[in-house]
Amino acid sequence: MVELVLVEGQTKPFEDAIDLEMVKCIKHFEHELVAIRTGRAHPSMVEDIKVSCYGGTTELALKNLATVTSPEPRMIIIQPWDQGVLIDIERALKESDLGVTPQQDGHIIRIVLQDMSATRREELIKLLYRKLEEARVAIRNVRKHFHNFVRDTEKDGDVSEDFAKRLSELLQKHTDKSIKFVEDLSAKKEVSLKA
Repeated sequence: MVELVLVEGQTKPFEDAIDLEMVKCIKHFEHELVAIRTGRAHPSMVEDIKVSCYGGTTELALKNLATVTSPEPRMIIIQPWDQGVLIDIERALKESDLGVTPQQDGHIIRIVLQDMSATRREELIKLLYRKLEEARVAIRNVRKHFHNFVRDTEKDGDVSEDFAKRLSELLQKHTDKSIKFVEDLSAKKEVSLKA
């Protein structure tokens, strides 16, 4: 969290600190949304999948082991830099929650995305709701941290009770705005999943 000193009557540094922390939560949620597929192939769908490689001694993200491209709208090509991890990458893809079957020819792995079934769409919508709830919780945790900071600062006598109340109201306003933003992002993603 940000190092912050409250000064009576100055809300701008407090609001900037809140925004900085809440933007981190929002950016993480946006990154999570990109990984939920909508029927079109995108390298970000697989690049963060953890691969247990080199005899299980190392676990790396796929993007650290291979080049991931999407030459066609429904295909992802994974070309490992070390052919020895090809089988490990294939295993990690099969065990992931993507619901795809990778095909390898000894040098590269192809993932062909099928049209999503209604069941798969529902699974992805449930995953979307779970990610949305995680984002809400992260934003609320930021609120809790700042609320505790304001309360402790007031208790120490560094700010007045009225100013602490004003900061708490600002904090709630920023929290509501951030939660509304992630809910709007989720609603757009849900529409694209149902399409």
